[in-house]
Amino acid sequence: MALNLLPLGSLGAVETNGAVTFGLWLPWVSAGDGNAVSVKIIHEDDQFLQYVPPREFPLAHSVRDPYGDFWSSTVPIAGTAPSVPGSAWGTPGRYVYRYAIANPNLGTLDWIIDPCAREFGVGKLSAFTLGYQPYAWSVGEAQWRTPQLGDLILYEINIAELGGDLDHIRNRVAYLKDLGVNAVEIMPLSNVGSSVDWGYLPIGYFGVDERFGKRSDFQALVDICHQHGIAVIVDVVYGHTGVDFPYYDAYTRLQYRENPFMGPFAKDYFSNFGKSTDFSRELTRDYFFTVNHHWLDIYHVDGFRYDCVPNYWDGPLGVGYASLVYETYQLAKAKIAQAQHYWSRFDVGPGKQLALVQMAEQLEDPEGVLRTTYSNSTWQNRTFDAARSVARGDRRRLFDVGLCLGLFGYPEQETTNGDAIPKTALQYIENHDHERFLCNFGIQNPDEAGNPLFQEGDRGQWYMLQPYLICLLMSKGIPMLWQGEEFAENYFLPDVGSGRVSLLRPSRWDYFYDGSGQPIVRLVRKLLRIRRERSHIRRGRYFFFNDWDRYQQLGLLLFARYENARYTLVAVNTSDADQTVPFWFPIAGDYVEELHGSDLDLKNVPALQQVALTIPSHYGRIWTRIEA
Repeated sequence: MALNLLPLGSLGAVETNGAVTFGLWLPWVSAGDGNAVSVKIIHEDDQFLQYVPPREFPLAHSVRDPYGDFWSSTVPIAGTAPSVPGSAWGTPGRYVYRYAIANPNLGTLDWIIDPCAREFGVGKLSAFTLGYQPYAWSVGEAQWRTPQLGDLILYEINIAELGGDLDHIRNRVAYLKDLGVNAVEIMPLSNVGSSVDWGYLPIGYFGVDERFGKRSDFQALVDICHQHGIAVIVDVVYGHTGVDFPYYDAYTRLQYRENPFMGPFAKDYFSNFGKSTDFSRELTRDYFFTVNHHWLDIYHVDGFRYDCVPNYWDGPLGVGYASLVYETYQLAKAKIAQAQHYWSRFDVGPGKQLALVQMAEQLEDPEGVLRTTYSNSTWQNRTFDAARSVARGDRRRLFDVGLCLGLFGYPEQETTNGDAIPKTALQYIENHDHERFLCNFGIQNPDEAGNPLFQEGDRGQWYMLQPYLICLLMSKGIPMLWQGEEFAENYFLPDVGSGRVSLLRPSRWDYFYDGSGQPIVRLVRKLLRIRRERSHIRRGRYFFFNDWDRYQQLGLLLFARYENARYTLVAVNTSDADQTVPFWFPIAGDYVEELHGSDLDLKNVPALQQVALTIPSHYGRIWTRIEA
């Protein structure tokens, strides 16, 4: 069942020569049943002034295929006289607006926001800018190419916590490039109802929440990221919405038995505080397909991280998630074939597949979502879970860590409909959903009132992070750092409750300079340099030396990354004591120790003969064969 793009040129608020046309589909809300719809508009400079009310304009009803009842109106604004002297009405700038439905049975239902608004205002309002000028992309943007999947090194970002807003985040881009990442994954930018929120209950999808900045601010961020060689992946939430999303809010207040957009579909993990979207509805499917197109076309993002896939997963041949990622892939292919400007960023060369990132958060079946859909990557919590168990003292889970670092059981490529799509999974030991990894080594509470929300990991144990970071950044798959992980951020995060999402935790950049943060920063920079310089670590094969008696019982984990004659041994020690153990290198030669070199290099190593290796406590060694 093919998806269709909504005609955004006639939806939302669209300005032409100083007049703004408003349009929205409200299926089953017809004038014939006695309904009337109006739009209320006020200049942003006036919205908090008691003597300036919003101006209200009626919308005309029509029926338009394929979704039915359509309401629209064109309102002249530029240069028109204000109804209240001193009002900013008619002048350039941002205006906020909302819809109201007058229903013969229920009266007036006010404060309905626009599902296709491109901008947002404070107080759950839609917005538009009179005199808006499209963003002028830099000259180099046309030459930007999204990195291939196997080369990605991700850094997850919460805009509000990393820098406060989009303007301040731009000043961090050079730092991220210097750190060694080449892709950022940004937590949801969509409009939400609260001013402090992670963003996973959207009420507006076609633009950037006003607390972060304007749409041009995000376009500028993408532009400068691309100039620094950094791809931009946005976290999107399509399986559920916040309760103020208009297609839930309006129809709930209208007391309709059914909803043309919302309703039970697949699983519902947010029923206590969010509402499910119903992908069995044509409008729902087309709406989110159009959202994808909008962000790819207008904002030049390099792909999506699809949040909570089980909420709209109805199987590999279903109308939910699988259909959306398939149609988005085909859309990008068609745009490239048509030589559409800027879409060439996904074209990485003849005979190679698209670099478009379509990343699932399908933690229930990460292997399955890769095998059976057009997703090319997935989150998976198994590495995280196993590493956390080891950090908490269960040395037996080193076996699981060893398997997870190699992504055993995950496909590396699947061919569907003639499209050979590379596949891989993410690797992380920290992300936005969990407390910082340092908390596994001991918790303290600096709050004199003992509020558990202010617990934190003991940064005096910073050195215990080292073996886990070495494993993570040398692993198979796409490694991901969560903002501040590189300087040992240490806050605690509760598993449930509002304390997770409604407490702002700004990145503590002072940690970057102290005695705990500096050595971790240096280590992460070294590890990312190694990964960038060694293609067999990014893309090569993986072998886990599974030997409990020789390695794991001592707290050691050894694995190899290799491709043809290129070979790297990674050895880490999670224990409190240095360990010396035997090893048999499969390829003879000279081996450089990547972290410190010099006296730690191995010369004239014979093939398949025992060599004694010493691995320092809470640290590791990385030996790479020097090619002749």
